[in-house]
Amino acid sequence: MVKSISISYPPLESKKGTPFLSQNRQFQWTNTGNVIYPIIPAYAATLLKSKGLKIFWDDAIAQNLTYKEWFKQLQKNKPDLITIETKTPVVKKHWQIINQIKKECKWKPIVVLMGDHVTALPEESIKNSKVDFVLVGGNYDFLLDELIELINQNKTPKDKIFKLQKNHDLNSLPIIDRQLTQWQLYAYNNTNYKYKPGSYIMSGRDCWWGQCTFCSWTTLFPGKNFRHFSVEHTLNEIENLVYNFGVKEIFDDSGTLPIGPWLKELCQALISRGLNKKVKIGCNMRFGALSSSEYKLMHQAGFRFILYGLESANQSTLDFINKNEKTSDAVKTLKIAKAAKLEPHITAIIGYPNETLEDAQKTLNLARQIFKDGLADSLQATILIPYPGTPLFKYCQKNNLLLTNNWDDFDMRQPVIKSPISPPDQLKLVQNLFKGILTPKFIFKKIISIRSIKDIQHLFNYAFKYFKKLKDFSKNDNS
Repeated sequence: MVKSISISYPPLESKKGTPFLSQNRQFQWTNTGNVIYPIIPAYAATLLKSKGLKIFWDDAIAQNLTYKEWFKQLQKNKPDLITIETKTPVVKKHWQIINQIKKECKWKPIVVLMGDHVTALPEESIKNSKVDFVLVGGNYDFLLDELIELINQNKTPKDKIFKLQKNHDLNSLPIIDRQLTQWQLYAYNNTNYKYKPGSYIMSGRDCWWGQCTFCSWTTLFPGKNFRHFSVEHTLNEIENLVYNFGVKEIFDDSGTLPIGPWLKELCQALISRGLNKKVKIGCNMRFGALSSSEYKLMHQAGFRFILYGLESANQSTLDFINKNEKTSDAVKTLKIAKAAKLEPHITAIIGYPNETLEDAQKTLNLARQIFKDGLADSLQATILIPYPGTPLFKYCQKNNLLLTNNWDDFDMRQPVIKSPISPPDQLKLVQNLFKGILTPKFIFKKIISIRSIKDIQHLFNYAFKYFKKLKDFSKNDNS
């Protein structure tokens, strides 16, 4: 009988930094200290609490606990069931933790693994650990609910690989219990927020395109299965954060925010309810997806921060990763967004198997020009990692492009794909992408754009974490 559940993120101690794991499509060890609120596990905790189960919100990474402290706390709480979300570069560490739990926890808890890696390779974790169940798919909230219901009805599944047994309506989920899920742990240390405290919501699962070959969440939420909450449900989440917790900025972490009539209705409701005067909102968006009038409406509705995947300046590469965008869309969209008084953020990737050093330099040059022209406000640069379950991984396997089969190496500290660009040069290019945007013109524009103390605080906070980020791609400290 399951009466108590621990939603756990055990500490993963490493010289490389802190594991950037929850609610993250690309794993990194980071030195920035950033943390992201894990939305779907938070829905799981809320849903299960509403059914009378005792919930332990056990994110020891966000709590900055040592492994010894975490394990002692686990033994004190004695949950009947422990869930752990894992990703490729840390799955072996989680196997070790599971085996220790099974060996030393005398009350014999049920242990459940979830995440994109185990969705792609569930048998692997069953073979290499004493895990009881592996949840396949991204809807951990409904999956856990179904699994526990079966266990408590004495219908425990014989198969350790557990998939959803039926379709569920997202709108049936209760509004997230933010106190239960310790929202304040994640409210300040995140560069997505200019105004704090901040928090996350997720209106869609996950991206209405959902076919980019490198994205690990295509394993969990392929685009053909995209669905979203009703506008009213999303508004209820926003109002709860604003009026009950005083949240000043919200980031909607849908892979791409729903658009069309849904977005128009949301914006109009934010304005009519006066929420646009109380909270700023950020989201993920695709180039070429919205018109100038739609961006202006978003700004009027309180949107501030828009995150775009630039990825590459080469059309052949965008086609290779099935981005379904044109290189010309980028600058065109950024001009429209900036004209609407929004603050764009762009992401870029280095290490494609089809790109030469000259090709990668084009991306660096485009990023520099974008920032020189004041068309973006911040940048994220990463190395291409082919996560199991993605089309990119299958392509790399088929074409013998993998440099290693050791999952520990898939942590973005070194390339794992054969490329015309050497591994040291790839790391240097990523660092140069970060450094290259700091032109005198960009810095001058940032300074003259300051309008409040919040602008100053955000600028200094971003600059501090910006230089910390360079360490994430250093040739040193990779042990």
